[in-house]
Amino acid sequence: MSLQDQINAEIISAMKAREKDKLEALRAIKAALLLEATKEGGDGTVSKASEQVILKKLHKQRKEAAKIYIEQDREDLAKDENYQADVIEIYLPEQMGEDEITEVIVAVISQLSAAGPQDMGKVMGAAMAKLKGKADGALISSIVKRELNK
Repeated sequence: MSLQDQINAEIISAMKAREKDKLEALRAIKAALLLEATKEGGDGTVSKASEQVILKKLHKQRKEAAKIYIEQDREDLAKDENYQADVIEIYLPEQMGEDEITEVIVAVISQLSAAGPQDMGKVMGAAMAKLKGKADGALISSIVKRELNK
């Protein structure tokens, strides 16, 4: 079952169950997938890689919005955004843990013979290539900085 079919089925069940917040998140996913499928020069389909990029973008937007709402003392709006982020997260692949990411980064650093913070760009490029879709870029960056400053 494709992601679009899965989302459509979830939308129907959310409508029947009257789950307004879940429905809003699912409709956002569906809209983003439809935009990608119908963009100029496209063939009407969305690749698995594009689906993952779209889902990550939507998830990140919700998390950032929730953070801003919390800073503005709008807990009610932050709760809605976090709930939608949790719904979107269901469709994302499992993310690697910090220990696993650290192992990969240490291996990349030794492979590239990186000596310190001046090699941050080289290490980040190689680490992002290996960890694409498996870990958050900000987390990767912080671990690379920590390991290069040892």
